[in-house]
Amino acid sequence: MAMPDISDNCALPPVHVAEDRVIRTVVGLRPFRPSGFVVRAEALGDKRLVHNYGHGGAGITLCWGTAKLATELALPGHSGPVAVLGAGAVGLATARLVQEAGFPVTIYAKALPPETTSNIAGGQWFPARAFQKGHASDAFVAQFRAASVYAYRRYQLLAGARYGIRWMKNYYCSDRPFDVDPYSSLIPDLLPETRMLAKTENPWPHAYVRQQDGMIVEPSIFLREMLIDVYGAGGKVVVRPFANVAEIAALPERVVINCTGLGSRDLFGDRELTAMRGQLSFLLPQPEVRYAVSAPGGIYMFSRTDGILLGGTGDLDNFSLEPDMATRARILAGHKALFAGLRRC
Repeated sequence: MAMPDISDNCALPPVHVAEDRVIRTVVGLRPFRPSGFVVRAEALGDKRLVHNYGHGGAGITLCWGTAKLATELALPGHSGPVAVLGAGAVGLATARLVQEAGFPVTIYAKALPPETTSNIAGGQWFPARAFQKGHASDAFVAQFRAASVYAYRRYQLLAGARYGIRWMKNYYCSDRPFDVDPYSSLIPDLLPETRMLAKTENPWPHAYVRQQDGMIVEPSIFLREMLIDVYGAGGKVVVRPFANVAEIAALPERVVINCTGLGSRDLFGDRELTAMRGQLSFLLPQPEVRYAVSAPGGIYMFSRTDGILLGGTGDLDNFSLEPDMATRARILAGHKALFAGLRRC
């Protein structure tokens, strides 16, 4: 049997972590539900209202997939224009699938890229933090699986510079054997080249390292191009907030797809929906770094063209958008120690 080529793993360029290399620190609020995202249809007066929100840390990852589920509920038997609420990744993907099905679409949103929550996302293709273990129903698991499969295939068709999507190696480090991952276990066929690194090919300062290939989606590029595509296909965009459901019911479109993310908490009274606060710091770009890594302590690094992204946090029920300097210092220190231990194996 041929031995695996370990040259790439044994010569990884380190990230240079230092306070004076930080170019920005940002905070975003992920719309999280322990039981998972909502894709469901209901009546709103004489309208058909379809919900598509609550993706947690998987909004960009699953946007195409839940858009597919939502349009399958929204469009059969309908004729005429469609309203989509929200212009983040979920709203834009939903609008594009509505257009591809042959319907005129108007996006109503309180903010457009680059001012959406999706713009602050890390963008790794992996449905992390999409639900809480033990809280997801069998029906949701089926939706999760279907959404993951469609999104995975759709993103592959968009890979390239225009949409800011590329394949990248991912390393997951641990000091003990890995537990069963509730996300990976549902989509093992969507995680190519997943394997444990042998001691002789492990450059990281941790005993257990899992490697797999995955896609990285750069939000600033992806969202901009998606919005261009919506306009190019004849879509309209109206910038406006909604104070209540009555204002939504007054829209002229008879089909409305709700992609308002965390806004659905107040608009539609979903009290299970809460904020999962994420704080990220970006270092100066390092083009030679073309991999991602996560390590004990909840830290992770994604290499992007707009900078080296360092995370992360997942604070539930925290609605603050102000960066926390102690958290920033912890994330920087954790990554500095990680890369100080990176070696040639």
